[in-house]
Amino acid sequence: MIDSLMDEPLQKTINEGKAPALKFLLEHGQYHSDVVSSYPTMSVTIDSTLLTGTYADKHKIPGLSWFKKDENRLVIYGGGFSEIWNAGFSEVAHNSLIQLNHSHLNPFTPTIYEELTKSDIQSASINGLVYRGEHIHSLTIPKLISGVNVLSSNVEINGPDVLSLGSLSQINPKNDRFANAWQGLGMNDQFTTNEVNYLLQQDKLPAFTLAYFPNLDRPVHKHGVKERKEIEEVDKQIQTILNTYSSWDDAIDKAIWIVHGDSGQSDVIDNRDEALIDLNSLLNEYTFWDFDNPASKELALAVNERMAYIYIQAETIEAADIISELKKESRIGFIAWKVNKIAHVMSTDSDEILTFSPHGSYKDKYKQSWSINGNPAVLDLTVNNQNEIMYDEYPDALSRLYGALYSHNDQFIIVDAKPGYEFIGTHSPNHVGGGAHGSLHKLDSLVPLIIAGTEKTPENNRLVDFKKWLIELTK
Repeated sequence: MIDSLMDEPLQKTINEGKAPALKFLLEHGQYHSDVVSSYPTMSVTIDSTLLTGTYADKHKIPGLSWFKKDENRLVIYGGGFSEIWNAGFSEVAHNSLIQLNHSHLNPFTPTIYEELTKSDIQSASINGLVYRGEHIHSLTIPKLISGVNVLSSNVEINGPDVLSLGSLSQINPKNDRFANAWQGLGMNDQFTTNEVNYLLQQDKLPAFTLAYFPNLDRPVHKHGVKERKEIEEVDKQIQTILNTYSSWDDAIDKAIWIVHGDSGQSDVIDNRDEALIDLNSLLNEYTFWDFDNPASKELALAVNERMAYIYIQAETIEAADIISELKKESRIGFIAWKVNKIAHVMSTDSDEILTFSPHGSYKDKYKQSWSINGNPAVLDLTVNNQNEIMYDEYPDALSRLYGALYSHNDQFIIVDAKPGYEFIGTHSPNHVGGGAHGSLHKLDSLVPLIIAGTEKTPENNRLVDFKKWLIELTK
């Protein structure tokens, strides 16, 4: 899995002869340019969907940032420096390393690692953020971290048979060169490559291995979606892995190779005042929960780049009043909220509302049925005379948006930005002049997929359909 890998820059890099490994796998296999990601299009939600085969209403990871009302705190698994600094390094570390996998991820949605263990099939996670499995692993916490009480020196987590998590859980004893603090403690492409190669060279590669390559994400955030240099670099890593075999042909004879992105990104306008939707300013008549003052406030924000959750904390506040203020902001693509089991969506370009819920007389291409009332154009849906739903700007919109709305039980409103724009709160990062994701829009949601070594494909071109497919391939 290559973070922020997208079709157009990948194709251009291959066509220019600068990605020979990816070209080889593509030409000796299958290529799909339009696999649908999860929603929000943020790493931990996407990984949870990939590994559990469910959307957020089932796996319960709402985003990289979300508000946990019963604990009166903003849960952050990562993000910008200011956001992490204000949340506290210790809290973010506990969220991402421990609570994400062991308490926040729904225990009733088993991961692929857990399901394979039940069938006595071994698996491995290399630098994956979501890794819950049946085997206990002790993390090696560097003194740099344990010495300042970010994490204790003794941490045990549950993972697959083989778990590599940077220098915290290192397989290759000679991989220290790429595990320094300034290299993300091993959360980098070179470290991932060395771990995979070590397993191959020691003949210890399990039946299923997920290897995560994170490096591409940062330069795309900085420079925008045309960034291609890092695709060349990750291709070199894949070349190194293929070179552990006697030939590249031998590699695809002996293993199935699947390469895909997690989410796309869309360019953010290179003008701060125009590009950034400041939710604190937009809703400035209300008081906001903040790290420095978490006492009872009227609203709380959880910003996930190009989407955000707005939580209503005070019972005296009506959701309709918040929605009325949000609707004045033309850079917002849609506003969504829930009433009982029914999802409500409104565009800022119209006063019409679309409501929908699972099970009904309308069906989409994924064999999902829906009850729909109102204007389908709010989510750019087309419905024909046979009650068939077709998606355009927002792929698999109904299922993915419903998943986010019912990912947790609190009262909140979802806002999703039009292309070119990004939300900010008090401490959230921004990507003016670069790339950002998070939204339901197809620019953020469609990723490429290369399959070599098998003719089998997922039931649908969606990450949510990968788990079943991967288990079938492994068995």
